[in-house]
Amino acid sequence: MRQNFVAGNWKMNLTLPEAQALTTEIVQELREEQPSQRPQVVICPPFPLLMGVGQLLGEGDNPALGAQNFHQKDSGAYTGEVSAKQLQSVGCDYVILGHSERRQHFREDDSLLAEKLKTALTAGLKPIFCVGESLETREADETFDFIGQQLAAGLFHLSQEEFGKVVIAYEPIWAIGTGRTASTQQAQEVHAFIRAQVAAAYDEATAANTTILYGGSCNAQNARELFSQPDVDGGLIGGASLKAADFVAIIKSF
Repeated sequence: MRQNFVAGNWKMNLTLPEAQALTTEIVQELREEQPSQRPQVVICPPFPLLMGVGQLLGEGDNPALGAQNFHQKDSGAYTGEVSAKQLQSVGCDYVILGHSERRQHFREDDSLLAEKLKTALTAGLKPIFCVGESLETREADETFDFIGQQLAAGLFHLSQEEFGKVVIAYEPIWAIGTGRTASTQQAQEVHAFIRAQVAAAYDEATAANTTILYGGSCNAQNARELFSQPDVDGGLIGGASLKAADFVAIIKSF
């Protein structure tokens, strides 16, 4: 079901004491609001910090715990990897898949991500599936073709029921960690395109209920304007999620 949604991707940052201090501050700042009155909040720490952070999130599912990745197999001789079932067993409800940094640095392609999506859903994890174009793709006026291909190859193999459990995040690669942000018009155009693609692949009702996040240098200063767009349902937040005051301000931007 479509909902306002804010996820914090901590990437490879923070020690356990730092993570616990940040989590405690975020939870305390959010206590003044009932969980039902705030957007769905998800915190995605690095693997070693999951349990330590999850224990501080308290009862209920808002804020929820998410992971940044996993291996597509259930178990086996994959040294250094973790499985979806292992993530679910330590309290994860969500997992980020297809982040541009995973695609670029670890060569994760659409075929692999399609397999990971199935594995996540079987394990009971809700995927936050990322799509987005490079600066070269945008300057070549190929953004819609590129994202359309990512959606078709990575997502649209899912059944309608399976797809209903997926959150999509649009992250223009040229705006991640660069301080550059897509204009509200640029963000809305791509989000509207994604929703139209979902409608074509499934139906209008499915598209209307799909949560689509913006994930490119969203911060406390621009979140309200971005979230005011009709097809922008929230944000996948990077650097700004590492500061409690900024992250909470983003959460309260709806």
